[in-house]
Amino acid sequence: MARVDCRVSSVCFALALLVSCLGWGSGTALAQEPEQRPDVRVVVDVSGSMKRNDPDQLAASAMELLVSLLPGGVSAGVWTFGERVDNPLPLGEVSEQWRERALALPPALRDYQQYTDIETALDQAASAEANGWRHLILMTDGVIDLPPSRGNKPGIDEASRQRLVESMAPRFADRGVVVHAIAFSDEADLALVEQLAQRTSGLASVAKSPESLLGAFLDIIERIFPADQLPLEEDDRFVVDPSVENLSALVFHGPDGEPVTLVAPDGTRYTAETAPDDIRWQVEPHFDLIRVPDPEAGEWRIEGPVGPKSRVSVTSPWRLSTSGLPTTLYRGFPVPVEAWLEHEDAEAPLPDNLRFSVTLVGDGDETLASEQLDAMTDGRFRGRLSAPMQTGNARLLIRARGEGFERQRGQAVNILPAIGMVHDPASNDLVLAAEHPRLNRDNTEIHGDFQGQRLEAAAVDETRWRLPLPALEDDTSQPLRLVATVTLDGETRELTLPTVTLNADSEVGIGRPDMAGPTLSAERFAEADEATTSKPDDTIADRFVEWVNAVPELVSDAWQAGWPGVERAVAKHGRDPRLWIVIGALLLLWLVSIGWRRRRRSRGKTREEPHV
Repeated sequence: MARVDCRVSSVCFALALLVSCLGWGSGTALAQEPEQRPDVRVVVDVSGSMKRNDPDQLAASAMELLVSLLPGGVSAGVWTFGERVDNPLPLGEVSEQWRERALALPPALRDYQQYTDIETALDQAASAEANGWRHLILMTDGVIDLPPSRGNKPGIDEASRQRLVESMAPRFADRGVVVHAIAFSDEADLALVEQLAQRTSGLASVAKSPESLLGAFLDIIERIFPADQLPLEEDDRFVVDPSVENLSALVFHGPDGEPVTLVAPDGTRYTAETAPDDIRWQVEPHFDLIRVPDPEAGEWRIEGPVGPKSRVSVTSPWRLSTSGLPTTLYRGFPVPVEAWLEHEDAEAPLPDNLRFSVTLVGDGDETLASEQLDAMTDGRFRGRLSAPMQTGNARLLIRARGEGFERQRGQAVNILPAIGMVHDPASNDLVLAAEHPRLNRDNTEIHGDFQGQRLEAAAVDETRWRLPLPALEDDTSQPLRLVATVTLDGETRELTLPTVTLNADSEVGIGRPDMAGPTLSAERFAEADEATTSKPDDTIADRFVEWVNAVPELVSDAWQAGWPGVERAVAKHGRDPRLWIVIGALLLLWLVSIGWRRRRRSRGKTREEPHV
């Protein structure tokens, strides 16, 4: 099958090979028992907006590669959606025949439709029963756009979004349905993507390149099918203990990087050209995949360019286990962690001097927090990771160390503010909303400190507060410090919220722009929208010209979709008088052009008449 883009093809192959690299093949035991294996349901947006927001067709290529990652024997299926929902690959057991059918899907993933019905797509994909957890991987630009035939817009779109967040997501969580959402554009409704993941214990990310897409899928697969790894130390060294049966190193690098060399404990140097037949070594522009059976115990080393997502995975009788790790953390709240080692032989003694730690690593591979876990009498290790103070994407690493023994488990997490805030310019209030699921008006009080004066935020519903901002009496900017007092499980803590800066010219600045969480980032205030929709110097003519410039794309999309596309375009924009003005102008130009050509032909005939 021809590839759309050579970069995407490389990513596809990397993901496919990652099955064997991380021990996710059909012959490898998973962290879950076979009867408890989760199934995977890929839900791909094929709406017209995806055509613009996914120009490299990453969604089609990514889906093709993702199915190659799935272990044999698990259940999986593929759904597509635009205005309607299709199921081109029904839910079934992953086998060679299933994979062949999946490889034939990409044309269906480029059958673009005009509208975007995320609600119906997720509902239908989740409806089929499963033996265990259902993981839905939603790939979309995240903008709900329902056909006008269903009601007045934008009311029907907003109602669908509200049902998704307030009704469907909690119902999914109760039924063991997890939504992992990947947005393909900054124009996406990122708040919707984050909320769906947050409320169902899934992961959310934005993927605008093959590299970021690769990272997003690695995170999701590690979440669904955890695998043990060996931590890469300084100078890209790692220690292999005698229990390791297979070693797989996935080394990411740039397309023009130097060759990778693997150095064994005895000093033997292996390259792709010199590796013996029992070492399987695959070289691609963006990665090397090296699989070593029965590796020698001791310290190994990787030489050459080693990218931040590189990892070394192992299969062994030992398995690092953890209690359920959350996929969403909250700023200001510590994270309880419990971890332990298990062996196929329950009587096997634990490694000497065994100790555990947990580390929170940021997007730039920087350490955000780290804690040692305490050993318990039951052989488990427990502790609390200190509260994260940043928001964004990060990674939790659980690490076990002993005499000549190391293991590591990684899980991607999204860090959100416990309480988000935005400014409502209409009322000059601060609107605050609880993002942490356990915070509400009964256990949380919010107040501000302004020039020694205490300002109380009033609860306006179960998880929302409003705080009127004071007026300034002079021309200087003044800070408003905010504190939330939270009481949970008999423990009271104070959360310091971002400082708000009040300016004499009525501008309001919030200390951290990312402190508006997914709930409030979607909040709409009519007056603010009106103030920002058109600039003061925008004339009616300017806005009309801007709209006219968008007409060719609208006509092109409708033309490519055929007559149904024309019908949908008229249904969507038919009530807009600007459309008929443009159509009338084009028709007038066409009539003038016909008249001009006729007059020209008439003059030509008059000149030629003497020669007839």
